[in-house]
Amino acid sequence: MTNEIEDIEIRLLLEALRHRYHYDFRGYAFASIKRRLRQAREQMAFSTFSAMQERLLHDESMLPRLLGYLTVQVSEMFRDPSYFRALREKVVPHLRTYPSLKIWVAGCSAGEELYSLVILFREEGLEERSLFYATDINQAALEAASKGIYPLDRISKFTENHRLSGGKSSLSDYYSSAYGGAAFDKSLRDRVVFSDHSLATDAVFAEMQLISCRNVLIYFNRDLQDRSIGLFRDSLPRNGFLGLGSKENLRFTSHAAAFSEFVREEKIYQRRDA
Repeated sequence: MTNEIEDIEIRLLLEALRHRYHYDFRGYAFASIKRRLRQAREQMAFSTFSAMQERLLHDESMLPRLLGYLTVQVSEMFRDPSYFRALREKVVPHLRTYPSLKIWVAGCSAGEELYSLVILFREEGLEERSLFYATDINQAALEAASKGIYPLDRISKFTENHRLSGGKSSLSDYYSSAYGGAAFDKSLRDRVVFSDHSLATDAVFAEMQLISCRNVLIYFNRDLQDRSIGLFRDSLPRNGFLGLGSKENLRFTSHAAAFSEFVREEKIYQRRDA
């Protein structure tokens, strides 16, 4: 099969996915999508992407399996501890001035970043006045996030990250051993709303004081990055905060002028005047 035919098949598969199930991956970086689809084709034992498309159109059970390949589910609690330390030391003092807070974790994956933020806000005494929105396009990821159970072999890394982020307690205060893993306390989900939301197709749904969308935009092409930043801009009030991943920035988007660099080295931005 030539690369040209393969690329045509992939684009037709993405169109089928959009029309049949309303998941739009056309704005994702094509090289990354191609690599993941090749892996899916091999592991699902399809001879061609066309054969995969036919099954996808006629067998709904294919959808969650395919989404598992197309969406990136790699994270850890308090990943890049210096980012969370910057939130704690530089952003939280500003957030304390609000009577109520809304925080959006966009692309929450299996919930590691969400629980990191809830724990940070609890330690800083802000949890009770905060509402957290955890969104993703992968329903299986949202279900995993809502359970808050992680393999025990990941906990030592989570614990070290929490310490380096300026944690004011022991991470072990927030979980117990259960179901063969570490189950995080249900109370951490008391003020969390889990919801399906696509940065590619959906609109703004609330005004937020803090949006954290880390290591998501790197998988988008330029147009989809621009659309996503536009959603964040429209969701933030004046002086609201946006946190991105270490390899992401606003420099090449049409919305860069709407933000100022608040903590440059940690990719934390603040919304300017409208």
